[in-house]
Amino acid sequence: MKSSKARFFVPVILLLSIPAFAGQAKIVDVEVTKNKDSYRFDVTLRHDDAGWDHYADGWEVLSPDGKLLGKRVLAHPHVSEQPFTRSLSGVSIPQELATVSIRA
Repeated sequence: MKSSKARFFVPVILLLSIPAFAGQAKIVDVEVTKNKDSYRFDVTLRHDDAGWDHYADGWEVLSPDGKLLGKRVLAHPHVSEQPFTRSLSGVSIPQELATVSIRA
């Protein structure tokens, strides 16, 4: 029997730096999928990765009060793959939260 993943809408606030500094990662897209009691986040980033000395090294899922709910570490540069999408599964979001934020 095939299981189907239901798409579930979770309002997401993308944290943007103002003013934007050169070299910061930009969040291009976020997809959220509910999987039983947790969530999967597919986050697409764009960054001018220049190699091992300068690259986007991760993104985070945060509660409205700044509590870390999940973190995706990026272990290598993505110089020739821009924008790129990486996923994080198993993120628990308390029921009382109406929104979460993504910070690159």
